[in-house]
Amino acid sequence: MKWSDTFEIAIALAERHPEVDPRYVRFTDLLDWILHLEGFDDSADKCNEKLLEAVQMAWIEEVS
Repeated sequence: MKWSDTFEIAIALAERHPEVDPRYVRFTDLLDWILHLEGFDDSADKCNEKLLEAVQMAWIEEVS
């Protein structure tokens, strides 16, 4: 997965952290969790707040 795979990342996060409400995840934690997802292969340097927000919104949609 790359940063552009927003929905795939969101699905993986929902599966890995089913007990977490994505509305309350800090971006620092979100970044760390994404970087440690199995199959994620992209650089932290390419990340920005807009990307993290997009992942968070997709995760919220996934669990709603």
